Amino acid sequence: MKILFGILHILVCVALVAVVMMQKRKSGGFTGAFGGGTQADMGGTWQRMSALTKVTSGLMVAFMLLSILQVAIR
Repeated sequence: MKILFGILHILVCVALVAVVMMQKRKSGGFTGAFGGGTQADMGGTWQRMSALTKVTSGLMVAFMLLSILQVAIR
């Protein structure tokens, strides 16, 4: 089981790096890098995200869960 989670963790990690490298750079400076904006921009954020951003979010959650599982198994 440890080997399966280890291999899966490595695959998710490589996929996450690849997806992050494919994204466009935001030109908003420090505020744009962390999703800052006005209150008017807050409605419907998930719908305005690109497919690549949604894949990145999903891989990030999978990476975190696999990391927690790796620690819990040991």
